[in-house]
Amino acid sequence: MKILLIEDNKAIAKGLAFSLKTAGYETDISANCEQAYSMIGGDYAVMIIDITLPDGNGFDLYKDIRRVNSAPVIFLTALDDEDNIVKGFDLGAEDYITKPFSTRELIARVKRLTRRCENIITVGEITLDLDKQAVFKNGEKIELTALEYRVCSLLIQNHGAVVTREMILEKIWDIAGNYVNDNTLSVYIRRVRQKLGADTIKTVKGAGYRMEDV
Repeated sequence: MKILLIEDNKAIAKGLAFSLKTAGYETDISANCEQAYSMIGGDYAVMIIDITLPDGNGFDLYKDIRRVNSAPVIFLTALDDEDNIVKGFDLGAEDYITKPFSTRELIARVKRLTRRCENIITVGEITLDLDKQAVFKNGEKIELTALEYRVCSLLIQNHGAVVTREMILEKIWDIAGNYVNDNTLSVYIRRVRQKLGADTIKTVKGAGYRMEDV
């Protein structure tokens, strides 16, 4: 997993990158906002952001990040007053750590967030949160029945691959506790398509269905 570290203190950045590498994380480092803007669209598991940067403010950078990337963010900063801490969490950051800090604690928090990421699957505009058992489209929760969620979850977890009707029926049977026939499955597929978008689920003739990246 890759981490983006936005930190202008070279000693802190170098030391933390080494510790993260030891813990199994690849780390990209940015020393300022200008450089960070060229990197924030990358595939990062977690972003660690200093608030006081030489050419800007980490809070403003965070707002721009959220327009292009949903990766969890940890603010790592010397600003330890209550107003800034509250502001960081109000913006939506997952964590706020003040300097001086324990490297072991920071890495523990990174691990917590990366474990969380493993239970979130994004396919185009659609996000499946396995912990919450919920599906979102462009950040907005989609209201699904229990059976619709099961169908949707199965397709998303196997996105790009064909999921047979038999496999889906087996999973629906598990949760419904009673017989679900082939026609009923067609109804559920149609409902899920309506809620996710018509182009999200493709019918593979004679085989089953495939969740597409859209």
